[in-house]
Amino acid sequence: MLLAAADARAQPDPRPGSAGRPAAELRWGGDAEGGAPFVEADPNDPTRVVGFDVEVASVIARGLGRTPRFVQVAFTSLDAAVVRGDFDVGLSGLEDLPARQARLAVTIPYYEFREVLTVREADRGRFRTLDDLRGRRVATLGATLAYELLIKAQAELNVDPVIYEDDVHPYSDLALGRVDAVVLDQVLAERGARRNPGLVNQDAKLAVGHYVGILAPTNAGLRDRINAILRQAMRDGTLEAIFRRWGMWNEDQPRLYARMTGADTIAPVSIPERGAAALSRTEALALYLPALLRAAVITVMLSCLSMALAVAAGVLVASGRVYGAPPLRAVLTMWVEVTRGTPLLLQLFVLYFGLAAVVQLPAFAAAVVGLGLNYAAYESEIYRGALEAVPRGQLDAARTLGLTERQTFVLVRGPQAFRLALAPMTNDFVALLKDSSLVSVITVVELTKQTQIFAANIGSWVVPGAMCALLYLALSLPLARVARRIEKGWRRG
Repeated sequence: MLLAAADARAQPDPRPGSAGRPAAELRWGGDAEGGAPFVEADPNDPTRVVGFDVEVASVIARGLGRTPRFVQVAFTSLDAAVVRGDFDVGLSGLEDLPARQARLAVTIPYYEFREVLTVREADRGRFRTLDDLRGRRVATLGATLAYELLIKAQAELNVDPVIYEDDVHPYSDLALGRVDAVVLDQVLAERGARRNPGLVNQDAKLAVGHYVGILAPTNAGLRDRINAILRQAMRDGTLEAIFRRWGMWNEDQPRLYARMTGADTIAPVSIPERGAAALSRTEALALYLPALLRAAVITVMLSCLSMALAVAAGVLVASGRVYGAPPLRAVLTMWVEVTRGTPLLLQLFVLYFGLAAVVQLPAFAAAVVGLGLNYAAYESEIYRGALEAVPRGQLDAARTLGLTERQTFVLVRGPQAFRLALAPMTNDFVALLKDSSLVSVITVVELTKQTQIFAANIGSWVVPGAMCALLYLALSLPLARVARRIEKGWRRG
């Protein structure tokens, strides 16, 4: 029996205070992409969500005398969304982190988990703890206790953290050999090992964490009422029944519930080292600025290499469509339309994850190829239009002078087409520079991804966002200025 399935139908989401919002409604935020056992679409009815967090939300709503309504929010945006008032409480396997305690109203823990290490079966004897992974690539999710552990291990053990956007691909990439281990909580680790038979979870407990609900800092009163409901659900066995239904009950939970119901408050769970949330903004800026600058260098390298590939491929495609035989023109036209008509994000996923069984490109190489080929389709249209814009009379004159088609292209048509294409080429490069932020989905930590990590760890987008914007401007404005100077020089000529 799934207590909340019938109550948590996905439906239009009126804003708080709007006329369409029922008076007795508890809007709770989660990410159905996280999947079972947290929150997922009901396989039998996609309009509903199921999972243990769905049931916990239903228990809280009943205790408040409200009706639960699910609000879909990306996992990494839940903290910011609850502050904005997009929902009342967030429940989606959210961990009790120092950063959350510092900036949000956080409920008491309702589930205790252990951070565990997942490795390939062949490496079971080699990689037992993080100490065995010096210089190795270890995957995890951002804004989690596991991420905090790996950042500490990066400084002490030279571990190379690889940050993913979801909890599925870390384990599939581990099975493929792209990373050497995964560190995440035991719930995700057990699911990852079941999906990938060649993986095993080590017994060593790296850390202990807790799942909590999050509310806006101004909602402390509602948080206290929810705490009372959770304590009662611990006492009467309601939460135990939920977790038993989802196969998650273990010996850690009775000890947690005894602590929760035997005291009015509990000290926030934290890792041994002081977290970024305890830093002042000046200290946080000094801590993260080198990482942002390194990420900016990656962005520049990625953008320049991708644009070089886009220009080279674009010239070839444009030339084929102008000078090629009809069959070649038809094939190239189809490629351009397919590339322009499908999302870049989808192309990156297919290139890196979808083709992994056939060819395993390194993440940076896949990012260059994906961006380069995507923009090559747009560049080819610019060049084709520029080539066809050169007056036909000049081409006839070149042929009359005895120039071959190749000489006509290199000496007459090409230079004039380049002048026409320069301005849109510049615009495309600036656009590619910004679109490079999408490659974080295939584990490349560029400028925008590093900014997201910075913002998540200090609990604010103000300083990280401003720094990121300034760095992007510093990268794009000089290029635009150089292009304008070239255009002015040509106009004077």
